[in-house]
Amino acid sequence: MIRFSILGFLMLCCGSMARAADPQPELKPLRQKMLLAANNKKTADSLYNALDKLPAKSPVIIAYIATLDALKAKQTWNPYSKIIYLNQSQSLLLTAVADDPQNIEIRFLRFSIQHNVPGFLGYGKNLAEDREEIITQLDRKNYNLAEKDLIRTIIAFLLNSKRCSPPEGTRLHQYLTDLK
Repeated sequence: MIRFSILGFLMLCCGSMARAADPQPELKPLRQKMLLAANNKKTADSLYNALDKLPAKSPVIIAYIATLDALKAKQTWNPYSKIIYLNQSQSLLLTAVADDPQNIEIRFLRFSIQHNVPGFLGYGKNLAEDREEIITQLDRKNYNLAEKDLIRTIIAFLLNSKRCSPPEGTRLHQYLTDLK
């Protein structure tokens, strides 16, 4: 019994030390800051600088940096700068998806950006692929139950995007019901 207590204590300490040594920010507060950044250029710039300074970036952090680039495109007035930021965003998103192709959050970030960029700019090439992958991951329940709010947001966004087929919409409504 004492051995198990010591083992549990060591695992707890090692887990805490691993989190302390991990330079990646927690995702929940990052998501909350992203919501603020969507409507506030100062917050977007500050968050971008903080994430960009991280020494090692996980694919999901790269996707959030890409999302901030897309926000910069939205928030700038110069058309040339808008294109530069969107190109940077798309390049980073390609990297993030290539590094973690089954990550539902990365796919959602790319889908939401491409959905909101005007179609004539040609940035919507991955919408169908991302929608299909997101639904595949939902089918597999390939997400953490602690992220129910994120999953609800993703499902609601997909439904509101009007980019789903009727059978996909039915499945998404069922997933939404199951999460409650």
